[in-house]
Amino acid sequence: MDTSIELKPYRTVRADSETEYVINRSRFIGRCFAVTEEAQALAILERIKKQHWDATHNCFAYRLRSGAARYSDDGEPQGTAGLPMMEVLKKRDLYDLLVISTRYFGGILLGAGGLVRAYTRSTSDAVDAAGLMDMLPCTGFRLRVEYPYWNGVQSVFERFGALDHADYSDAIDCVFRCRSDRADAFLKALTERTEGRVQAHPFEEGYFGFEVSAE
Repeated sequence: MDTSIELKPYRTVRADSETEYVINRSRFIGRCFAVTEEAQALAILERIKKQHWDATHNCFAYRLRSGAARYSDDGEPQGTAGLPMMEVLKKRDLYDLLVISTRYFGGILLGAGGLVRAYTRSTSDAVDAAGLMDMLPCTGFRLRVEYPYWNGVQSVFERFGALDHADYSDAIDCVFRCRSDRADAFLKALTERTEGRVQAHPFEEGYFGFEVSAE
């Protein structure tokens, strides 16, 4: 296993999302996208701008693990849109995502405070709809489990990580993603639970996503 690159936990969104919020006849369409590169974020932004070419504003913010971060008010008064959107991402400590809030002006001015609240809510709603994932450094293990030991092995899995996939034939061939900082404890628990009859063979290090419960 290559352990030359240190993997650090981070939180991101589970899926893309779209929400809508209306206040004083202004329509805010909030969208959230999982992205890993700046070029990817900019391409999505360009697509949304073309899709909503008739919108009053297409404000956005993105924050990546690479360190790239950018936001824009897109014509709204300075500091009333892009910055509040970015603050949502920072407050929740989120990375590798792009949020866009498309506004169709309804004819009633919201004022600076109203705009900040509207864009904050639009962003928060989109993030909530996308759901959150904790991306944790994990060690991948391959196991072959005879059926009499399967229930016991599953009980160990529940304590240390997540089952990636399993193939059922004369025995169960599976891949388990164990949180790397608990790999030794997992192997010990597996040995104890199966009296050493089930072996786990590590084959890679990488990230695996664990869904975050509603906060």
